[in-house]
Formats: sequence, C-alpha cells, structure tokens
Amino acid sequence: MRYILASQSPRRRELLARTGLEFDVIPSDVNEKITKEVPSDVVMELAHQKAENVYAKITDPDDYTVIGSDTIVVYRDEILGKPADKQEAYDMLSMLADRTHQVYTGVTLIEVCTDGSLREKSFYEETNVHVCQMTKDEIASYVATGEPLDKAGAYGIQGSFAAYIRGIHGDYTNVVGLPLGRLCHEIKKLLEEQENDQAGRN
Repeated sequence: MRYILASQSPRRRELLARTGLEFDVIPSDVNEKITKEVPSDVVMELAHQKAENVYAKITDPDDYTVIGSDTIVVYRDEILGKPADKQEAYDMLSMLADRTHQVYTGVTLIEVCTDGSLREKSFYEETNVHVCQMTKDEIASYVATGEPLDKAGAYGIQGSFAAYIRGIHGDYTNVVGLPLGRLCHEIKKLLEEQENDQAGRN
C-alpha cells in the first residue's frame, strides 16, 4: 500500500515519518470552503476537501491511501485559524493566555485499491490545552520570533511556546497536527477491511 500525505506541513511530514509508513507528499491546492459550524465537523470537512483534491490528481494504478488533515484551535466556540499578521497573532495569544482551549484535528483517509474498490474514513481528535499566564512582553517576544504566523491559534506546541504550556489533556500529536495513535488505528482497520473483502471474493 502506498500512502500519500495531502499536506505541505513539515510538522505533519515529521509526525507521519514516525509511524514507519513509507509515503509521498502531494500538497492539496483546494480552495477551502467551510459550510459547517461545529468545530469537529469543520475540521473533518476541510480534511475531506484536501484528501479529495489530491485523490483527483492521482493516476497511479497501484493501491494507495490519501491522508488529508486539518487543525484548528477553538476558544469559547470561536475558531482560531492562522493569524493574518503579527497583530492578530498577539491578539490570539492574549486571548489564550492563562486559559484552557481546544485543538481539533480532522483526518480523512481515501483508500483506493487495484480491484476498483474505494473506502473513505473521516474522524477527528480533540485535545484540551492549558496555557500559562503570559505578560505582554512575553507575548510580544514570542510573536517577534515569527513562529506563530503559520500556525493555527498562533502557536506551535513543539516549538519555543512549549515553555508556556501548563498542561494538556489528550493526544499531544493531535496538537502538533496529526493524531498518530488514532491515525494508525484507522489505517489498520481499513487494511483489515480490505483483506476481509478480498478473502470473501476468493
């Protein structure tokens, strides 16, 4: 089985590499559209759009599975995406400081087999993250590093912002951008379904 990561995120590439799976990267270029309101539905919708976009590009005759993923930060039902600029990053971090927020990552798997069968599976994981109290100078210094500008919620838990994390409840890799435990479990289930279907036809 060939795996294709539909993301150009270096963090997701690093995480997926930890699983030992051999994979290629084909970034999605879909124009994301949000029609849902519930955070868990939003991330699964966006993950599906990314996976479907890359699936449509592939002409590989071999078995393959496309992995699409999207992550958002939520505080009091407000979705925080990637900040547009340093001021928005500062505002987001001021909101999150000394409070607990949620990180949602949605994943869609599209498995295509040589026998013509296709399986899809979408799921999400939620992690609670508690940020320490931060001074205005600490927030400004972190924003000045440039690290927040390409990250949902304006921070990267795997970077220097780790110094301001008081605790998490849930999957750490989910906060980074790809819930590895759940991902591996769902991939295993898809492979078992494929094997069972093939056995049933023999």
